[in-house]
Amino acid sequence: MHHRKHPKNHRFVYQLFLLGIELNDVQKVTNDLVPLSYNRFNLFSFYDRDHMQPDDRTARKKVLSYCEDHGVNCPEDARVFLITMPRVAGYIFNPVSFYFISNSQSEPICAVAEVSNTFREMKPYILAEHTNGRFRLRVPKHFYVSPFSSLELEFEFDLGIPGSKLDIRIDEYDGDDQVLASSLTGESQPLTTKKLLWFAIKYPLLTIKVMTLIHWHALKLKLKGLEHHRKAEHPNLQNGLVRGEKR
Repeated sequence: MHHRKHPKNHRFVYQLFLLGIELNDVQKVTNDLVPLSYNRFNLFSFYDRDHMQPDDRTARKKVLSYCEDHGVNCPEDARVFLITMPRVAGYIFNPVSFYFISNSQSEPICAVAEVSNTFREMKPYILAEHTNGRFRLRVPKHFYVSPFSSLELEFEFDLGIPGSKLDIRIDEYDGDDQVLASSLTGESQPLTTKKLLWFAIKYPLLTIKVMTLIHWHALKLKLKGLEHHRKAEHPNLQNGLVRGEKR
């Protein structure tokens, strides 16, 4: 769900599926699934290079290293559970992926929201504080996500630790005023060959659909007369990227 409240009301809801996978066991998990492969082409694929910095390390090593570099101590045997969209027929675009990091006793350590824009830039946000099974953080965006959102807004993340259900919320605020509300909610399903093949039919070309919807709704917002913020306007408010132009 995506609901823009200001300066014009615009709301939409659509269905999708997300891959929830333990990065500690990604090779073992994918070996048992016909339509999902690890670091090679398939109907669905998970590639390490699609996440965090574009280098040769595994996604798990990259996100743990990023956390360490930003003051969050993660043990060597930390578990990393990633919620993301896979590549579909080789094509990938993820508006946001979520890492949930815990110790070997499944006690939560932190979460990371990995936000991307249509310029193929990427910025992670670390959530180190959690209560009652939820990670929360309010922080300046400092990232160009939408031409219809000012770079001076703040993100408010509210991530429920995933179990049988998913409950994730990301809102945008201008001071005390909520400008935009978005959420991801759903129920976990078994990761099986049969289920993935069904999702391929139910959600055909999912990643292409998401990219198409982004541009479709951007056109609707433009027709509603929303102010357009150019990416080049405030380079000083775009920083902390792991992909794209660093400032």
